[in-house]
Amino acid sequence: MRALKFAAAASLLAVAPLASAQQLSIATGGTGGTYYPYGGGLAELIGNHIEGYDAVAEVTGASVENMGLVWRGDSDLALALADTVYQAYNGTGDFEGRELENIRALASIYPNAVQIVTLADSGIESLADLKGKTVSVGAPGSGTELNARALLEANGITYEDFDPRRLNFNETADAIRDGDIDAGFWSVGPPTSSIMNLATTRDIRLIGLSQEEIDKAKEAEPVFAAYQLKAGLYEGMDEAVQSIGIPNVLAVSSEMDEELAYQITKVLFEQTDELIAIHPAANDTTVEFSVESTPVPFHPGALRYYEEVGAEIADHQRP
Repeated sequence: MRALKFAAAASLLAVAPLASAQQLSIATGGTGGTYYPYGGGLAELIGNHIEGYDAVAEVTGASVENMGLVWRGDSDLALALADTVYQAYNGTGDFEGRELENIRALASIYPNAVQIVTLADSGIESLADLKGKTVSVGAPGSGTELNARALLEANGITYEDFDPRRLNFNETADAIRDGDIDAGFWSVGPPTSSIMNLATTRDIRLIGLSQEEIDKAKEAEPVFAAYQLKAGLYEGMDEAVQSIGIPNVLAVSSEMDEELAYQITKVLFEQTDELIAIHPAANDTTVEFSVESTPVPFHPGALRYYEEVGAEIADHQRP
């Protein structure tokens, strides 16, 4: 597996791991999204603040693949969308018939926003306008594809209604820029670099959702919530755009050492400023957001931290 290491907040540099430290693997996503820089920041926190451990952020196919990596023990930690984590734990959706019962959460760390992007002059202004078009629904097996499919099908649109392409974030941005596709889905913490780069070279539009479309999506996937993309998020985006959001979960195996799980959770919430310096999505990394949003049981080490700080834990969040 390709492993790329974060050396500092401002740059991606290869770093040799400390010989005496035990190295942890963090499964993230593609380099054009939020998982990779966030995971790289978390790797820095672990290396800087947890004695005896080093960590590396690895490029992966994101949510669905990451659940398998943690389940098999090929990765120690993974970032994944809450609906994907919930399906993996319960053996539903893409995990039908194979419950990954060892999946546990350390935290929900920030919400993703479904962002549907097209060129400003494309004539596409709504979900219904995607019919008959060529549309990227995200990388195969990614949380973006799961979210795109759920949103579309909840509103009566299937892959048979348009020409679906399964491209990662950077590929989607390039294809929109070059006119090879008409629109693309991102499910990622905003702002994301691939859309920012696209907006500097082309005039873009983000497609908003109606309240009815949001309500139908929430009925189909209870982890969805209304989410407003703020004006000015990307160059040329003059008005706020209504969409939906999904929490992101930092997942581990139930077999992770309890003290290590405790230390990672503690560092995550007590050194958050270091993560915010790397990506603004970490502004939402709070104990309150985590206990409100996590759909599966916490690891016992994480539970110990939440109980220490007086957080209220729901029954479904206890193993």
